[in-house]
Amino acid sequence: MRKDIIRASRIKCPYCGFEKDEEMPIDACMHFYVCESCKKILKPSEGKCCVFCSYGDVKCPPKQLEENNRSKY
Repeated sequence: MRKDIIRASRIKCPYCGFEKDEEMPIDACMHFYVCESCKKILKPSEGKCCVFCSYGDVKCPPKQLEENNRSKY
């Protein structure tokens, strides 16, 4: 069963706890994100492809697509 791709994610800064809803790019992983509150640069945590997969409440669209394709088989 195919799921729709979710484009929005709430990203939470691991340094200060600030949260913000952001729209994710549909065809790319985001490797850097500057926290609006503390101005720290977030980078993907070990083993994750991007900041949304690391600190967001929804995985990035490329990862969602990968999981949708895997669930077909």
